[in-house]
Amino acid sequence: MRWDDFRQSDNVEDVRGSTGGGGRGLKLGLGGTLLALVASYFLGIDPRVILGLMSAAPTQGPAPVAAQGTPTDEQGRFISAVLGETEDTWSAIFKASGGQYVPPKLVLYRNQMPTACGTGSAAAGPFYCPLDRKVYLDLGFFQQLSDQFHAPGQFAEAYVLAHEVGHHVQNLLGIAGKVRQAQQQASDAQANQLSVRLELQADCFAGIWAHSTEQRDLLESGDIESAVGAAAAVGDDRLQRMTKGTVTPESWTHGSSQERVRWFRRGLETGSIKSCDTFSTTQL
Repeated sequence: MRWDDFRQSDNVEDVRGSTGGGGRGLKLGLGGTLLALVASYFLGIDPRVILGLMSAAPTQGPAPVAAQGTPTDEQGRFISAVLGETEDTWSAIFKASGGQYVPPKLVLYRNQMPTACGTGSAAAGPFYCPLDRKVYLDLGFFQQLSDQFHAPGQFAEAYVLAHEVGHHVQNLLGIAGKVRQAQQQASDAQANQLSVRLELQADCFAGIWAHSTEQRDLLESGDIESAVGAAAAVGDDRLQRMTKGTVTPESWTHGSSQERVRWFRRGLETGSIKSCDTFSTTQL
């Protein structure tokens, strides 16, 4: 991908030189899937606690000192360029429907980070906190994405951020709040199914961003395949095979590899929010 042609966002808080601490909170994420499944299978912890689908008290603590604006290192500049692309894509979409897109802040950190949703941990991967409207990312996750999930490439990394920004869009549209409210009244199986639909919609929203980028001829050969590989790599069925060797669909919270790829491609092919309605369809 020709990310040097992207507009670099300055909605970045770089606290990689600082660390934080705290408790557990409410957050939605891509990389947190594996941690949640491991905790569920071996520790008996409901994965919704880790994935932020149950309420918890926000952490109180001193905030690390942040460098505001576009980072100067190559990895930082790359991810801020992808963020800028998501901002341009969603600003145009919101404007076309008479709305105004308010972009999230991207926080780059290492190891641990206190947030309005609790403590962010590199072990849980990237996540979006709806309480402070920020995306939290330890850039070391991209090495894990390549080595552990076998999904290398810059566009795979871009997909990760676009997915988390998709959660921000869900928050702005009021979708995430309605889902969390519905989950409080639901059984475990129903709550898991709502989580799957929320995550698949975020995949579809990531596809919308990819559609916009492709339309402006900013992608290169192999980019789409890289994103598809990342979507497939974090499917619940694949992660369950990795962690316990068997697949139990009723416990899924993010969807199968096939479902995640299908909804990413739907957004990619249509570029339309309406096509990303995962809550009305009976067939995911």
